[in-house]
Amino acid sequence: MPRHLDQRTALVTGAASGIGRACAVRLAEEGQRVAAADLQTDLLGQVADDVASIHTLDVTDFAAVQATVAEIGHVDVVVNCAGIIGPQLPIWEVPLEGWEKTLAVNLTGTFNTIKATMAGMRARGWGRIVNIASIAGKEGNPNMVAYSASKAAVIGLTKSVGKEACTDGVLVNAVAPAVISTPMNADTEPEVMEYMISKIPMGRLGLVDEVADLVSWLASDACSFSTGAVYDISGGRATY
Repeated sequence: MPRHLDQRTALVTGAASGIGRACAVRLAEEGQRVAAADLQTDLLGQVADDVASIHTLDVTDFAAVQATVAEIGHVDVVVNCAGIIGPQLPIWEVPLEGWEKTLAVNLTGTFNTIKATMAGMRARGWGRIVNIASIAGKEGNPNMVAYSASKAAVIGLTKSVGKEACTDGVLVNAVAPAVISTPMNADTEPEVMEYMISKIPMGRLGLVDEVADLVSWLASDACSFSTGAVYDISGGRATY
């Protein structure tokens, strides 16, 4: 991997597969020192040759996130991709533990990585945080109440933190994909998947590399006058 005097360090969570892996590889190809983090240790090993370091990490554990950040040294860019689908049931059948776990990973995990890295970014006067939200967070998908609610909260978190940190050189934005072709979505119930694709005017799944293209820009100097924003990558599904 090429080294640069001004090389930045990126922490990508959920980096073992799907959008996270695509983002980790893309940022590494562009010269960033990428720390890839995930709980899927077996899959995480497969990306080891493409990045600077790999870290087994449960993003719901703030102490573990802090320890990982300390191990990395400093973090200039965070891409929050760690996430789960959660229960695919109507709300009256959703188990409480399924609701809590989904919010813990998708929302609290995002909060934890931002909290653990923000002080360093502010002290250095530069940072980029990109949160992977979802069109489900804007429009809601039936039988995915925990996922939809967690991603709506990630959007609210992004807008709030984006306003707080912008004068310190730290820009915080979110990406809201429609359904993307990832291993996580391989377990989506067929009727749910059919519903989601039917809402996309382009009539197809998105690709992880298409999301990585957008994340790459948001994680760069080229993104200089945008914070607290939500960038749709939805094949035309987004209505606002």
